[in-house]
Amino acid sequence: MFEYIKGVLEDKITGQCGFYLIVEVNGIAYRLEVPEIDYNNSPEVSSEIKVYTSLIHKEDSMFLCGFLQKETRDIFKILTSVSGVGTKMALALLGRFDACDLISIVINEDYKELTLAKGVGTKLAQKIILELRDKLIKANIAPVKPDDPLIETQASKDTFSVLQSLGYEYDEIKSSITVVSSRLSNPNDSEELLRECLKHLSM
Repeated sequence: MFEYIKGVLEDKITGQCGFYLIVEVNGIAYRLEVPEIDYNNSPEVSSEIKVYTSLIHKEDSMFLCGFLQKETRDIFKILTSVSGVGTKMALALLGRFDACDLISIVINEDYKELTLAKGVGTKLAQKIILELRDKLIKANIAPVKPDDPLIETQASKDTFSVLQSLGYEYDEIKSSITVVSSRLSNPNDSEELLRECLKHLSM
């Protein structure tokens, strides 16, 4: 329903219930629940802010979750599609790990690292990794064009697959890999290439 909200940050609220940003747009104030990382990285009150949104509609309530980066919002949507992971837990995971770190943890199957997030036990961490890894790497991924010499290393293939699963288009992924690879000391490092491409695409 809403792709993003751009306006003035009127207030920042935190407590036992979570972390919230109040953003005013044309006289209407939106209350957005955000991950702790985004709360801490948000600008000072009275500054302009752009927040990517996800509308949560339940039987007895409707509210907005907000994210400073598009890829974080997209990861949130994938996380909440995993059985056993609700809105609060997805926000807790993204409050503990940024989007790229979370993707790396899942790809490397490091379930112990996931248990550092509040409310995530060993069994749930293993389940999240199993389902999320499948969604990120195997589910609905279009094949790489066979005549494209750019997507030839394992690092570029891994990066391409993950970014495509997040909804990025072929041409913008290819462009980001081209730009980022030229400035990396080791473009064959999958995690570094993915991290830098995510930063480039969010600019």
